[in-house]
Amino acid sequence: MKPIVPSEILAFEQWERVRRVLRPLCMYEKDRRRLAVGSHITLLFENVQTVWYQIHEMLRADRIQNSHAVQEELDLYNRLLPGPGELAATLLIAFSHHQERDALLPELTGLERHLWMDAGQHRIPATFDEANPGEISAVRFVRFPMKAADGETLIQLAALRRLAVVVDHPQLAAQALIDVPLARVLADDLTGC
Repeated sequence: MKPIVPSEILAFEQWERVRRVLRPLCMYEKDRRRLAVGSHITLLFENVQTVWYQIHEMLRADRIQNSHAVQEELDLYNRLLPGPGELAATLLIAFSHHQERDALLPELTGLERHLWMDAGQHRIPATFDEANPGEISAVRFVRFPMKAADGETLIQLAALRRLAVVVDHPQLAAQALIDVPLARVLADDLTGC
């Protein structure tokens, strides 16, 4: 996917004027790309629209208007976009209470070796963003290496209920089937639509 450039970013005042109208559209796009894997893990498959929205929200929250600081945000968030032949997602680990999170999150060290997509006969391991070995964070960025030609296969596997994201960590095991609508979205990402 083509990176987002400064000319595509609305000025702070413009975003404030249109945010109320655009936010529901952006939330819809995020919702159709979200997959709950058990009760603690959610994947949000990213694309240009979700990242564009997130950049604007971060600029708004931090009151960033300086062009150099805006470019830093662009550089940071453009890394979330999938490259050719891959799917990219933000992985969120959530617990009901912060005490539970503080106690259980450290037990998920090594999660990067236990997340994969089950695509029929193929097991596609997720690759995680750079992190300090032995550390676990509640927000991580992951990629699933694929081929553009896999798009149609994803839709077919979803129709057969044979496409899933699996976590097989010793402290957290869960899986979620990918339905046909989400498989279509992912197929579009792979083909660059």
